[in-house]
Amino acid sequence: MQSIFHLAFHVRDLDQARAFYGGLLGCREGRSTASWVDFDFFGHQISLHLGEPFAISNTGQVGDHRVPMPHLGVILALPDWQALAARLEAAGQAFVMAPQCRFAGQPGEQWTMFFLDPSGNPIEVKGFKSLDTVFSS
Repeated sequence: MQSIFHLAFHVRDLDQARAFYGGLLGCREGRSTASWVDFDFFGHQISLHLGEPFAISNTGQVGDHRVPMPHLGVILALPDWQALAARLEAAGQAFVMAPQCRFAGQPGEQWTMFFLDPSGNPIEVKGFKSLDTVFSS
């Protein structure tokens, strides 16, 4: 079954969101009004509405790292992940977890990075050599 997810969440400033999601991440903008804007988030739809974002805490335990919960994420093919990581680093984006490889040599080997949008919403981007191994255990 082919599907596309939709996630709606709050941001504090639509202009900052447009600069971040559209400009920095390269997501194509879709429909919008004065109080929300849609983006093509790597093939999925996110709707950013003006409001107060979810409260977050670093309660997710992944290996030796605590990661922010809840968080939005996407999985990319490794070359796309590497290009995005390089673009974020060149732009001086602050990271919650800098780009790195996790589970090296194990099933599910992946590259990951965590960062926050301008409203403090956490985002994780993973990269896999083969998307066929995303669910390997």
